[in-house]
Amino acid sequence: MNGQAPFKTWKEILNFPLGNRQQKPREQGLTMIIDKGLGLGETRDLLHLCGQYIDFFKLGFGTSALYTPEILEEKIQLVKSFDIEIYPGGTFLEIAILQNKLKEYLYTAKSLGFTAIEVSDGTIILNSEVREKAINMAARLGFIVLTEVGKKDRTERRTPYQLAKQIKQDLDQGAYRVIIEGRDSGINSGIYDERGCFLQSELEELLSYLADYQKLIWEAPLKSQQQELILKFGPDVNLGNIPPHEVMALEALRVGLRSDTLKAVLDCQAG
Repeated sequence: MNGQAPFKTWKEILNFPLGNRQQKPREQGLTMIIDKGLGLGETRDLLHLCGQYIDFFKLGFGTSALYTPEILEEKIQLVKSFDIEIYPGGTFLEIAILQNKLKEYLYTAKSLGFTAIEVSDGTIILNSEVREKAINMAARLGFIVLTEVGKKDRTERRTPYQLAKQIKQDLDQGAYRVIIEGRDSGINSGIYDERGCFLQSELEELLSYLADYQKLIWEAPLKSQQQELILKFGPDVNLGNIPPHEVMALEALRVGLRSDTLKAVLDCQAG
């Protein structure tokens, strides 16, 4: 290198095509992963590798109940040590509501060290009074409150107007962000069809009712969904239900280090 000292990082010689991302703690460009049962070793490796790119860590569905208490508490503390918010899946809270144990559920989650709570009705029927009660109770206990809109079963889907109305109500009642349902599969749920493609007319209608997209977290487990949302809203769109092994690949998409979003940069420059 002609006597020149070698560079220590790629960032010293290359710019990210879509620009640098906000560093944690960030308010936009949030990444929420869904953990379906990672062991402590896997979790530790994941966090050491890409903890800087993860903002929310969801223990999917009701899996929180299947850990031994010792392992669950150790896992929660491990995730928190990387400045990541951790919470149990929304379906677990729905079960607590069905069994009239909301208060006990929230107090137990607090004692275990969870830092966030998801309030959803993806499976159950949840009236507005109970939904508001859950949001307010969780907020009073110091949780970051995430809510979710949309049904897991496409035959029970809500109209875009109904979704938008619920989003506005949840934000008014103190929700930090509202998650758009997409399940862990990204297929035939929420605003996705049986191939995992957006139902474009429903998406556009939903957006027409909303003034602030930055308060949304889009569940987008599939790469095609992530790509479409990044190209539509920019690299700092909030994305959720990301498989743990896809965190680095998603971050590469966000900053233009994959051909899919790099091509968009080139097309824009050419235009």
